[in-house]
Amino acid sequence: MSTPSTPSTPSTEPDLLYSEEEEALRAALRDLLGDHCDAAGVITRVESDAPHDRALWKSLADGMGLAGLLVPEARGGQGATHREAAVVLEELGRFVAPVPYLTSAVVATEALLACAGARGTEGAGDAAELLARLASGRTVGALAVGLHTAPGGAFATARTADGRLHGELTGVADAAAADVLLVPADDGGLYAVDADADAVSVTGQLSLDLTRPVATVALAGAAGRRLGNAGLAARRALRAGAGLLASEQLGLADWTLTETVRYLKERKQFNRPVGGFQALKHRLAQLWLEVVNLRAAARNAADALARDEDADLASALAQAYAAPVAVRAAEEALQLHGGLGMTWEHPVHLYLKRAKADSIAFGTAGAHREALAELADLRAP
Repeated sequence: MSTPSTPSTPSTEPDLLYSEEEEALRAALRDLLGDHCDAAGVITRVESDAPHDRALWKSLADGMGLAGLLVPEARGGQGATHREAAVVLEELGRFVAPVPYLTSAVVATEALLACAGARGTEGAGDAAELLARLASGRTVGALAVGLHTAPGGAFATARTADGRLHGELTGVADAAAADVLLVPADDGGLYAVDADADAVSVTGQLSLDLTRPVATVALAGAAGRRLGNAGLAARRALRAGAGLLASEQLGLADWTLTETVRYLKERKQFNRPVGGFQALKHRLAQLWLEVVNLRAAARNAADALARDEDADLASALAQAYAAPVAVRAAEEALQLHGGLGMTWEHPVHLYLKRAKADSIAFGTAGAHREALAELADLRAP
């Protein structure tokens, strides 16, 4: 299976509609995920010691070439834009797919693009070589920064001594699935560290969202290759992560709403469908409006990132709105499914946990509102 058609080219003006190419990509993805990412299989997998679906990742990366969407063709990627990556994340969110796409194909890739694009600097060549490996999907990368870190926020760094890296970095998402860790150090550099090195240990932390587990990375004199400036790389990576996370939140919110409407049409009480009760109609109508607005915010962030215009503002706006809507959609789904929704066998709990975990990923909605006020010059008196 190959990526359907040519990637869309970002225009000079915002365009929030999906292109024909993006819809074709969505259709191909939905077929693949429908065949390989059923809810029962995801629940079984997250209960095991291997929550990441390696076979699905191989299909996404090798079969469709999606791991390299954001990587230029000259560096071994697809040369697509954040718009296509947003469509991928929307569908992955719809299926709560346990694959490291956001962390490797978006966040780690953006960090490497920042380093590889700094021509004439030490490590640019190594960053470009590693970028090609991530684009192939055969190597999975993870930025060793806590998942809760907002763009421009402070983050923990490893200590450098005698050319080696020491210390612990906590809350690193998908570190257990990574082949290479991108580690920020106290000397301002970003280092590539092999995850399976003897001086590196990755220990899982208690995670609410078992489909995207976090871990502590301990470095005991680990060797690393300096790639570039950690601050610049992390800022670019976290901004893209925050902006495109809204598309994942859109996918899960849309699924929970659609599934809830379907269930309420089938569930009967007093010999009539529960969905026919006026109070529930009002709740669902309000939720539908919020999901529509979330779609606009998510598409605006993806388009702004693709055009590299007002991307900070658009990403902050998307996250300020997306997190509360996704959580509310999942909570409503759980409640309106009644006793069925409270069972472990029903998949709605996967969506609620992902929505809750996403609500603090790359900064809380409150932190993004503060950033948005600063960017829009709307500071509190």
